[in-house]
Amino acid sequence: MKKLITIYFLFATVILFAQYPKDYFRSPLDIPINLSGTFGELRTNHFHSGIDIRTNNVEGLPVYAAADGYVSRIKVSVFGYGKAIYITHPNGYTSVYGHLQKYEGKIEEYIKNLQYKEKNYEVEAYLYPTVFPIKKGDIIAYSGNSGGSAGPHLHFEFRDTYTEKIINPMAFGMNRLIRDDKVPEVSSVMVYPMNDSTMVNKSNAPIALTLLKQPDGSYLSNKVCTNGVVGFAINSYDQLTNIYNKNGVYKVQAFLNGTPHFGYQFDTFAFDESKHINYFIDFKKFKLLKQRYQKLFSKVPYPLSLVQENKKTSGVQVKKNNSYNYKIEVSDYHGNKTIVNIPLEYKDEPLLPQTSKGKYLIKAKNDYNFEFETSSVYFPPNLFYENCFLNIEETNGILLMDSNYEAMQSAMTISFDISKLSEEEQKKAFIAGINGYQLEYNNSFRKGNTLSAKIKSFGKFKVALDKTPPRVFNPNFVEGSNVSKLNTLTISISDMLSGIDSFNAYLNDEWILMEYDYKTKKLTHNIFDGKIKPGLNAFKLIVTDKLNNSTTFTSNFTY
Repeated sequence: MKKLITIYFLFATVILFAQYPKDYFRSPLDIPINLSGTFGELRTNHFHSGIDIRTNNVEGLPVYAAADGYVSRIKVSVFGYGKAIYITHPNGYTSVYGHLQKYEGKIEEYIKNLQYKEKNYEVEAYLYPTVFPIKKGDIIAYSGNSGGSAGPHLHFEFRDTYTEKIINPMAFGMNRLIRDDKVPEVSSVMVYPMNDSTMVNKSNAPIALTLLKQPDGSYLSNKVCTNGVVGFAINSYDQLTNIYNKNGVYKVQAFLNGTPHFGYQFDTFAFDESKHINYFIDFKKFKLLKQRYQKLFSKVPYPLSLVQENKKTSGVQVKKNNSYNYKIEVSDYHGNKTIVNIPLEYKDEPLLPQTSKGKYLIKAKNDYNFEFETSSVYFPPNLFYENCFLNIEETNGILLMDSNYEAMQSAMTISFDISKLSEEEQKKAFIAGINGYQLEYNNSFRKGNTLSAKIKSFGKFKVALDKTPPRVFNPNFVEGSNVSKLNTLTISISDMLSGIDSFNAYLNDEWILMEYDYKTKKLTHNIFDGKIKPGLNAFKLIVTDKLNNSTTFTSNFTY
């Protein structure tokens, strides 16, 4: 019966992928396709929703429509995908192109007119099919480094137009354009006791296993001795041929004595599932060491479709007088595979001393409200995936929440009484996270004398004031200069505490478009927009932070 279920599951997977057209879409770039990021790759607080195509550290490469369709959405934002374009295709899929430098021709003109109409760099437009019909291979934009990009590349993804679920671009034939003959690397394997009474090699704490490479290329770990239920997690990555950056893996399958036990593969998922990455990984390990261990178990069910097909999610039960082999297979999309074998045996030995737990037991399904002298914390129901222990206290106006690094599904609410602040001070107050000597801004809202913020991480918090206006500096023009030989006007802006909220630039009292790159802190105006007039021009820039502190910079130049 187990074999029948396994065969049916594999058959269903084949049928699922057979539905995606392999020859319908073309590459969005006319260069060899090498990746700096793979679909489903583990990122901070999300799974990567597409593939990142390397552009050899340059910008301005033509970006082509992957197939016939129409431009259905255009979005320009400071963060995220930066400049992005969405093309809806008649076969039920939408292709997405992100981190662009600029759009092509009439699309660029349309967006610039919209920016001037709304007097805002950040705009978004949803378009009818008749506005910008597109043919396969049309140039739609040029590659860049806009938004949250860490370097020049093209973010490329596919979505189901109706459900908006994201789909692995490899399913549409992109894998044929990529050379990959390297097996995934398994850097480390961790084993976890699944409850307080379980011992693993005399400890109740997670431990790393020693991996020895075998002649056939597989790995064999040291023996796991335990008296109960254990789970495993892997730290792994994949590389392409002649490309040395570490990408995410495609598929992980685990077998207990040859029987499928746990597995997942990155074929498709919904955007609202992405937040569950913090429970999908060992969140504590990530917070402490910045290492992402992918768990091959879950103590409680949670709504991530990638793992919901697993019937056995609660670990491996090791019983007396039985021998076990736990095999982990890690694969990339091209079928390259790395195998790790882990022998297990039952052994009941005294536990080593355990570390102390937090002061408060938090049951995941309940809500809690903790009140202190000037602060309070509210946990909504199901904030946490599992029951946990926390330390929470207030000392000298500082709220300290120390946890076992539990992953959260939503946000808790932190509040402070600010009745002792003057009205003007209350307007400049925010709830700050304390990171060493640095204060980190949290978006805060005031009701009466109470200041609150939605927080998704533990740490130290206090009320801070931001009375410092933003900084405006380093223009590429000076008072009285002639800018006729320049192509752009540039000027830098920054804010130390709450961050930039808005910026507005004017030439001769008329609003002008300035593009903002938060990575370089630079504003840029294209002189060829035609807003500069011959002779003397008056420039004014107003920059405001999130606590309404404002700086105005003025200058005059000739053209």
